[in-house]
Amino acid sequence: MPIRRPRGCLTNLLGLVVLLAAVVYTVAGITSPWAFHIGGRWTPLLYWQGRGKLVTKTGAYPLYVLFYPSSSMSRLHVDGLQPTGGLQGTASLCTSQGTTQSLKLSGTIFGGWRSTEGALMSFRLLDWKIVDIGQHRGYFDLAGHWKGTDLVMDDRGAFASRLQSGLRIEQASVTFTWSSYSDFENACAMEKNFSRP
Repeated sequence: MPIRRPRGCLTNLLGLVVLLAAVVYTVAGITSPWAFHIGGRWTPLLYWQGRGKLVTKTGAYPLYVLFYPSSSMSRLHVDGLQPTGGLQGTASLCTSQGTTQSLKLSGTIFGGWRSTEGALMSFRLLDWKIVDIGQHRGYFDLAGHWKGTDLVMDDRGAFASRLQSGLRIEQASVTFTWSSYSDFENACAMEKNFSRP
């Protein structure tokens, strides 16, 4: 009679991870197929990250964003486009040389189902709060389209509330390109031209 060896914890854990990954990919394939191909790139981890220089009424500031699919989205139509998915993530705004402010990103993709090509992306960037008890949160909005691998956005004249750093982002525009957070940190460390809030 053969002796059966008990399955190890590592084998069980690996099986659970594979099952969880299969569930995540299946759900994303059904609800957010655009997340597999964002900005002309194959994005198997279902997220996109990039940086750009946010040009505003008062100065220019390096800005980094990272976003991925969310079940929460706007229900409004924008530019005649229907909302097709939600976004969530994080952002970092370089407010002075080597100093960054963390922001929470939420948003919606309009008109993009299988890919982001030609889709409109809308972001709201909010002050990061560890505990939200209804206190004031500064924010600003950006919206724009993919132009190949670049995401070209502006604030469309929307109202912006003053951020914790004291900045009020007005008349803003930015072009994001695929980039890592460390590239953003390097750009922030080298930036010398900042305006006072």
